[in-house]
Amino acid sequence: MNDQIRQFAEGRGVTAMPNHAELTTRQAADLLNVSRPYLIGLLEAGKIPHRLVGRRRRVRFEDLMAYKRQSDAGRRKAADDLISLSEELDLY
Repeated sequence: MNDQIRQFAEGRGVTAMPNHAELTTRQAADLLNVSRPYLIGLLEAGKIPHRLVGRRRRVRFEDLMAYKRQSDAGRRKAADDLISLSEELDLY
């Protein structure tokens, strides 16, 4: 919720959605700001849980947000590591 408030304060659009909501692959890809084929690769690699409804994949909003938090944390750590390395080498 804090993230939504922060984004709203920054002038970005915010969508409220129940955690148990199921999304199509297009909706999930849009929320992650990735292409649908890239998202399907993540699903097939087991990085984001999903289920099949007939021949269609469905992703729980809650699972998608868990992946996003993990992915964001990984990117932040990589950026912090790069800054630390730059400082050690007197490049920063």
